[in-house]
Formats: sequence, structure tokens, C-alpha cells
Amino acid sequence: MRVGVVDIGSNSTRLLIADVAPDGRIAELDRRSQVTRLGDGVDTSGRLSDAAMERVFATLGAYRTALDGAGVAPDARLAVLTSAVRDAANGAVFTAAVRDRYGLDARTIAGEEEARLTFLGATHGRPPGDTTPLLVFDIGGGSTELVVGHAGHVDFHVSTQAGVVRQTERHVHHDPPQPRELQALADELREILAEQVPADVRSRAQAAIGVAGTATSLAAIDLELEPYDPARVHGHVAELGDAELALARLAQLPLAQRREVPGLHPDRAPTIVAGMVILIEVLRAFGFRRVEVSEHDLLHGVALERAGAR
Repeated sequence: MRVGVVDIGSNSTRLLIADVAPDGRIAELDRRSQVTRLGDGVDTSGRLSDAAMERVFATLGAYRTALDGAGVAPDARLAVLTSAVRDAANGAVFTAAVRDRYGLDARTIAGEEEARLTFLGATHGRPPGDTTPLLVFDIGGGSTELVVGHAGHVDFHVSTQAGVVRQTERHVHHDPPQPRELQALADELREILAEQVPADVRSRAQAAIGVAGTATSLAAIDLELEPYDPARVHGHVAELGDAELALARLAQLPLAQRREVPGLHPDRAPTIVAGMVILIEVLRAFGFRRVEVSEHDLLHGVALERAGAR
């Protein structure tokens, strides 16, 4: 079945067009990502700004053209909206506009469903007999999803109010960031993780999989990829030390120079420092020294579920 999925997040708007086989094999036909910063200001204003919504609408216009060109059936075009839209007073109005203007089956999903679908997407390609308890984490713009499970089953999940846009707006007020700002950000993350992830859950997981922009950026920076190569990013194992070195390097650079770092998309430069802090604190909280980076995430989970694949 040919499926088109759009993920409208707090920091980026992404598209996946793929053929999904009944056994769960996914053949990607088109995959795109645009940093649209929908979550800008939501943490303080409680509303999606007109400028942010227009950025998303412009991107969706291009995505609709791609869906038409790929011949995706109207009933196989889905859009999921996450943290920024959940939190915004005008989120429902925005969701309706996405649905009506662009012919997408658009719905705002709860953190619980986002976590479940992310885990499904990140783990569906693993060997059937693999029962290793896994942590899958997705650092978004307004929230970070943490899911622990095994053999395709979710045992624990939480959607935390910690994301690259939200924490940048809260803590980073200088360019480059000051050490005290980074310390305050890290302190907040440690408190959030200690409060929302029980110690027995943290000790249960035996390996970590990181999905979405911060984790894939870490891999691309580690590999110095120019241009970005998803085939090399997928499955790359980054050490905690790699993330710590990347943070130290990125945090001392002003924004203009961060935009020039090999492997880092320029549009991710404004929020990558907060993203690296979040990634590091997640690994430390669970006691992990490394993370496997995956290109398979929420988009794949939604595609699999829509196609009814096993």
C-alpha cells in the first residue's frame, strides 16, 4: 500500500511517501524535512503565531504536490500534529486548516500515542527474536518522548515537556550560550527525568535508540557528512563522549559559525545546543555510554499502522 505521512512538529515539518508491504517492509519513495519552527513562542504565549503557521502552510503546499505526483490515494494521506499543537489554544483551528486546505487526514495525537508510534517505527525492522529491553527517545521541538519496551511491546512511556525549541527559549539568551545557561538547562532536564522516569524503568533498559533531528544531527556531525546521507546515519552508533565533545564545540560557536559546521543542517543550528544537552542528559539518566541512531521513527510508525502491516 502506498502511504503518505506528514509529521507537523514543533521544530520541523516532515514528509514520508512509501510503499508498505503486508509483512512490514517499507520502501521509501520520497522523504523530506523542513525546519518550520511552529513551536516558536508557544511556551510563553500559549498560541501558534501567524508567521509560524504560514511557514508550515508553505511547506505543506510543496508536500501536497509531491503526494499528487506519487499517486498517493486521498484516503492514504495522513498528518499527525504533536507537542506545539497540543499545547496551543488555537491548535484545533490550525489542525482543521491543515485538513481542509491540503486534503490530509490530520489529527493532533496525544503524547501517549506519539510515543507508541515512535517505538513502532524505530523497532519494526529489528530481528523478530530480539527481546532486548530498549529505550527509544525522540527529542522534538516542544517535547521529548521516552519509550521503554521489548519485542515490539511498550512497557513504559512518557512525553516530557522538554524540547529543543522550548528549552532554547527558556534558557539560551546569549550567542554563544553562556555556561550558566547550559547548566540551568541541564539541571532542569535532570529534574524532569528524575521525576517522570522511575529508577526501575531507567535500570531496565539495556540499549538506546535515538530518533529525529538531534540524534541524526549528532551522527551526521560525527561522520562529517556533506551532503547528508540517511543510509550512513541509520544504524550509526555514537558514544556519549562524542555527544559531549559535540556539545562543547557547538556551545562555544556563535550561531553564524554553527550554521557552517559540517553535518549540521543550518536551520537546526539555533536549537542544536539545547538538543545536545537533552540527548546527553537522557543517556546519563539511563546509564548509557552509547546510542544507536535510527532514521526510522514516528513517520514509519504511522505508515505501518495505516497500512495494517504486521
